[in-house]
Amino acid sequence: MNNFKLVVIFIILNIGCSIKAQNISQWRGPNRDGIFENEQLLKTWPDKGPDLLWFNDNVGDGYGSPSVNSGVLFINGGIDSISYLFAFDLKGKLLWKSPNGKEFVGNGYGSQFPGSRSTPTVYDDLVYTCSGLGRIACFEKQTGKEKWAVDMDKDLNGFMNYFGYSESVLVDKDNVYCIPGGGLNFAIALNRFTGQKVWTSKAFNDTIAYCSPMLVNLPAKKLMVTFTCHYILGFDAGNGDLLWTQKQENVKYKQQCNTPVYSNGYLYYVAGDGNGAVKLNISEDGKSIKELWSNPLIKNNFSGFVKINDYLYSTDQSQKLKCIDINTGQTIDSISINKGAIISANGLLYCYSQNGEVNLIKPHESNMAIISKFKIDKGTKEHFAHPVISNGILFIRHGRTLLAYNIKG
Repeated sequence: MNNFKLVVIFIILNIGCSIKAQNISQWRGPNRDGIFENEQLLKTWPDKGPDLLWFNDNVGDGYGSPSVNSGVLFINGGIDSISYLFAFDLKGKLLWKSPNGKEFVGNGYGSQFPGSRSTPTVYDDLVYTCSGLGRIACFEKQTGKEKWAVDMDKDLNGFMNYFGYSESVLVDKDNVYCIPGGGLNFAIALNRFTGQKVWTSKAFNDTIAYCSPMLVNLPAKKLMVTFTCHYILGFDAGNGDLLWTQKQENVKYKQQCNTPVYSNGYLYYVAGDGNGAVKLNISEDGKSIKELWSNPLIKNNFSGFVKINDYLYSTDQSQKLKCIDINTGQTIDSISINKGAIISANGLLYCYSQNGEVNLIKPHESNMAIISKFKIDKGTKEHFAHPVISNGILFIRHGRTLLAYNIKG
């Protein structure tokens, strides 16, 4: 028994060390689910909004959110059709900027939305990012020196969608996962230190969407889950085998942008086109799925959603924030609010609406309610970027401007 206890303690300590060693910052928070915890934050804001600590009008065109790691903020932006990765300290001082090839400028209607789309992924001492034209590059976190780069379009025979590549690349242990599209390398894993192929999958023939993939950790295997325009897909992250798909019905705009969320054995997603809000059960071996419910009335193209306890929260095209019961899929509460990107911290909701309002919201207990709000009055073009919270600071990207608000409690 004593030896058994020692083995158990050894395993726990090693798991703890492994988790601690994986210093990762990425799209929509540590787990890609829009949840930012362990912060002492204000529970209400002054009428004029929280104090603006600093802003920078020179982060370039784009819609990609920042990521914050070890006191450094990283963000992508396009300047004069070149993609740049910027590094700032948390007082707004530029530490370095590094080019990452050409940036998306678009054609026709797409030219109205130039600039970066993705959020940098910081893993230990390296930063991984993708331009709107699909150039994935790895940079040293301290210096901005480029270590390697792979062009999904040119090097991997990818197929770029109308509004460019928008995925924030997924990094786990030794691999970088991405979805170039096309028939040859539809999905691919690269060695994160060299950029060399680990595996490639021809698994599917559909146009890529604008979704950033996520990982599902099961006892039997690890899954990479993402969207194409018409399907949600589950891959074996170890070898690229396609394990399952679910078709999205009545797709019109082909904007499947929201990263799914995995929690307590279930996978949740909210599709802009297709099936709306859905709850799936993934089999223990990861090889199959079963739909438990769907709510086709929840339509959300690219604003994300969050799960808090037994509820999903999502804005939708009816200009409301809706609360969905995860046991039934039914909408049980709603408030009128302009649709926009939603995250959560310490049990409260933060919605950066497309009309420029930032809302602090009490989630469903008895009734949802807006606690405080203020208006973003700096920046350019659309209010599309997802907000980020780190070190008691709320970071908002509005086009070429990055703003930092003090929300520390």
